[in-house]
Amino acid sequence: MKELPRNVWILTIAQALLLSVSSLVVFVGGLVGAELAPLEKLATLPVASIVIGTAVTIPPVTLLMNTIGRKKSFFIIGVFSILVAFLAAYAISISSFYLFCASTFLLGTTYSCVMQFRFAAMESVREELIPKAASMVLIGGIAAAFTGPEIALLGKDLTSVEYTGSFILLAGLFALGLLFLFAFKNPITRDESHKNPQRALKEILKQRVFWVALLSATIGYAVMSFIMTATPVSMHVMDGHTLEHTKWVIQSHIVAMFLPSLVAAWVIKKLGIARMMMTGLIAYLVCIAIAFTGKALGNYWISLVLLGIGWNFLFIGATTLLPRSYKPSERFKVQAVNDFVIFGVQAVASLSAGWFIFAVGWEILLLITIPFIVFQFIIVGKWNMEKSEE
Repeated sequence: MKELPRNVWILTIAQALLLSVSSLVVFVGGLVGAELAPLEKLATLPVASIVIGTAVTIPPVTLLMNTIGRKKSFFIIGVFSILVAFLAAYAISISSFYLFCASTFLLGTTYSCVMQFRFAAMESVREELIPKAASMVLIGGIAAAFTGPEIALLGKDLTSVEYTGSFILLAGLFALGLLFLFAFKNPITRDESHKNPQRALKEILKQRVFWVALLSATIGYAVMSFIMTATPVSMHVMDGHTLEHTKWVIQSHIVAMFLPSLVAAWVIKKLGIARMMMTGLIAYLVCIAIAFTGKALGNYWISLVLLGIGWNFLFIGATTLLPRSYKPSERFKVQAVNDFVIFGVQAVASLSAGWFIFAVGWEILLLITIPFIVFQFIIVGKWNMEKSEE
């Protein structure tokens, strides 16, 4: 890891601080929603809103970075995020469900920005270090898995209205992350567009490698979000597990999402990207089997840990694979399309999770994901076979 430049370490620390928005909203969003929502089926709307906000803001965030550079964009979005965190706190204080949903929607801009960290890290290193750079930045998510839920509980009773203080503390984490990003330097990329004309997007989309990367990340994210969003409601609201146990399961899940990043580069070297992604899909199937057999704390914990590991293998594999589909001069538009599709589909999955958990229950919700997992297993397996025959 010594060969990784300063940019990668800065982005890793910033990821640990800013990505706390995800774990905090996943943990608190459904609980606040259950208290404020006019209908119980809307309880997970605040969680879905941040995903929708992410999908909607990816194109403008990417365009902003293409226009003024990554560093200035990080600063602008960081200041904006601090203001929105205070808006969320205000929304809870006045018991406004829809203003709270609007706030989490706007926090999707923060998540869009954080998702660009992995690309900024990969642009900061030599080609052979791309897997290490991508996985190292994602390791910041391990810290975020703890800080988000912890400040949620720490700020729960900070003011007279529960969870208002949680978002005030989140604003503080954003400010700290912004301080670290001041030391970030825009990567100098080769093969800029004025020297190498860009291909039309439809030409790039004809490549099989692009679709394997896109579908792996999209299905990986959608399945993970669908199950994860429903978990706090299923555990705490419907099955009566304590808030502490629910927090522990969500924290463990998010740690499992990012901890395998420590060995991701080694796994890619040993198994190859295709087998790594197929291993992630197998982890998803085992997760569903365990979750389906019971609603004990152990079932939730083991299944959510496996869900996190499966996501990591799919997402890092897809992230490492995606640059093979574009030239450096094409990176912003391909990254924008990639992330827009990923988070657009994730938004649908997250938004529908609340309806499904109340309408059909936990077990049916789990079964719904199986055809998508099997479909992606076939896609990756077929691509791996064709690649081996070349």
